[in-house]
Amino acid sequence: MAKNKTLRYLTFGSLYFTQGTIMGFFAALNALYLLDNGLQMTDVGIFGFIALLPFVLKIGLGILSDRINLFGLGHRKPYIFIGLIVQFLCLVAAPFINPGTHFWGYVAISFTLQLGMALYDTCTDGLALDTTPVEEQGTIQGFMVGGRAVGSIAAATIVGFLAENVSWLSVFWGLAALTLIPVPFMFFVHEKQKDVEKRFDWSAFKAFDKRTLLAGLMGLLMFVIILGANQLINPYLEAQFGISLSEAGMITSVWSLGIVGGSFLGGWLMKKYPPKKALVIGVILLSLSLSTLAFFLTPQYGLVLGIFLVILFGVTYGTYQTQYFAAAMQFVDPRIAASMYAILMAFTNIGQGIGMYLSGTLADLTGFSTTFMILIGLNLLILPLISMVFKNQVPVKETL
Repeated sequence: MAKNKTLRYLTFGSLYFTQGTIMGFFAALNALYLLDNGLQMTDVGIFGFIALLPFVLKIGLGILSDRINLFGLGHRKPYIFIGLIVQFLCLVAAPFINPGTHFWGYVAISFTLQLGMALYDTCTDGLALDTTPVEEQGTIQGFMVGGRAVGSIAAATIVGFLAENVSWLSVFWGLAALTLIPVPFMFFVHEKQKDVEKRFDWSAFKAFDKRTLLAGLMGLLMFVIILGANQLINPYLEAQFGISLSEAGMITSVWSLGIVGGSFLGGWLMKKYPPKKALVIGVILLSLSLSTLAFFLTPQYGLVLGIFLVILFGVTYGTYQTQYFAAAMQFVDPRIAASMYAILMAFTNIGQGIGMYLSGTLADLTGFSTTFMILIGLNLLILPLISMVFKNQVPVKETL
């Protein structure tokens, strides 16, 4: 544990802040960076699919961390340091690889960057589980989720300004500098040896049954939709209103604020209603939000209304994420809670990659508005999945 609670909270918050800066860049500016270098939305979709694959590997990274005490230095901290170093080096090198002329080189370095982030993300979760008493779990999660949101907002605003007024080199090196923020905090965290009853057990994977698989597929489809839609926002606004890079960063910042509001809404819905009913409400809200983006995100209705609709999409995005993350907690075996939860998260990461590829390709073929309508149709397919996953289930108490 850290020497005091506040320092320990800041440690985890800083690790998620760093992750949020990278997510903010990929959400706000990466698509515009690729388009600025002469690529098409199909290329953006291909990039998004491949670059997110490391997060599909999180289960393997989790098992590695659970089983191997690296060089006798611990199950978590050494891997976190390695992940941060990989991310830092990739960000330093990235601006020297032009995606327009060396697309696959840029994809490769982005893949490696995301692999480093997936490693320290997985092990940060493990370290939090290892060192946090039950009564502090809510607080530590608040710092982690809040840290990621603040990181996303900071990246979208600061990086957007740098992209427009300085250079893309300053963008990547600025992100590299932000990657180093958690390093000094890590020296104040003490990692204890694992108790025997908490050690990894292969036999526990028998708990992954048909219902759990359906829950994973539900998460996959949910993230196909929200990540596919999210990727379209800034390119659509640029096409309709000619927004600048700094404006794109600002819009992503207010979108992130919407996500914070949506996380509270999603948590409230999961507490007030059984999971099945709460998720159905989430499907309806997201469908309505995507409908407004399809029909009202045009010059005819003005940029101010467009930004307001983006904020509402952020709320429904945050609601969807929070609801699935909370629902997924009901499907894990305590003996392999982190590993099994990572499997369910892998479904969502596969969904992200598919969604980004699908929406990018559809946008080139059919246009933005039609793509939003197709995503609405896919969203409605979640309703029968919800019924199958939560069929005959007795509501459980809130576990967060």
